[in-house]
Amino acid sequence: MADLRRELVRYYRWLRRYGLNDSHSGNASVRDGETVWVTPTGACADLLRPADLVPCRLGRPPPEGASLDAAIHLAVYAAVPEAGAVLHAHGPHAIALSLGCGPRLAFDDFEGAWYFPEGVPVADVNAARYREEAPARIAAALRMAEACLMRGHGIYARGASLERAYKWVCTVESAATVTWLARALGGAGR
Repeated sequence: MADLRRELVRYYRWLRRYGLNDSHSGNASVRDGETVWVTPTGACADLLRPADLVPCRLGRPPPEGASLDAAIHLAVYAAVPEAGAVLHAHGPHAIALSLGCGPRLAFDDFEGAWYFPEGVPVADVNAARYREEAPARIAAALRMAEACLMRGHGIYARGASLERAYKWVCTVESAATVTWLARALGGAGR
């Protein structure tokens, strides 16, 4: 258990360190049997410690202090039983591209097109109904793909491990960056 929590903190810090989140944005979770360790609401990636993580139980509402997105994480684990980790990041290029695309974001680069040949799903969530709509919409999108976007908000990714979820977050933002640059330079978009 302690090793999973340390690993979760490390990956959450990496999301910050490599520009995928600001100091207090995004969230992360890892599954440990029937317990899901979730970053606390308002967590600062630079200061987070394993002891700060909030234990949630599958099939129950998130406890006080868990991330605002804890319900999304729990919904993903319920919808995708093989998921062992869920990460949420605010990759700026992915967010920007999500504002002008349809229900899927297709990538112009080789790697993005290789891993996501149909693009990634883009979920629309009414900001005023975020808590009510987001869990089901993100869980449904992550049932179809390893990663998705919430339009204007960011990347959600799931994986059997933290490393796999991290790979998908990084792949989406890297592909979004190349796609953004190609389109800015007059390259053809899909």
